[in-house]
Amino acid sequence: HGASTEDIARAAGISQPYLFRLFGTKKELYLATSQRTIDDLYKVFAEAAGGKTGMDALHAMGEAYESVMTDRDRLMLMLKCWASCDDPEICEVVRSAWRDLVDLAERVSGESPEAVSAFFSKGAMLTILMAMESFTRPEPWSNRLIEGCQKGMTE
Repeated sequence: HGASTEDIARAAGISQPYLFRLFGTKKELYLATSQRTIDDLYKVFAEAAGGKTGMDALHAMGEAYESVMTDRDRLMLMLKCWASCDDPEICEVVRSAWRDLVDLAERVSGESPEAVSAFFSKGAMLTILMAMESFTRPEPWSNRLIEGCQKGMTE
């Protein structure tokens, strides 16, 4: 957020003109970065659920998600994508990602729409709590929410 394309190119070890040859605009770079992060998450979910069914599959996906989201840059990018859905192109990337993740969760788990909805609802709450550093700077109220979400994911 707020980084110059010059800084982005330097961090990637490429020139700024080459960055624009690859992506055209800063928005296209953002969309590509978002899509890659989403694709990586889908792969993590699919691998975690591999060979599992029912709540075991959802639980494995949840554990994998918590592990992946320890990468604060990835976590904040995900939240920024959700918050940027007022842009039609970003919204389409986010909607497509959610569609694919929900389809995967339903297919591998075989669970009801209610169970899959609860899984994603609790995951969204945990994402917000991770963003607020509630796992590393816990307070009684956040501990109760975390415990409630984690307990509910195993039932």
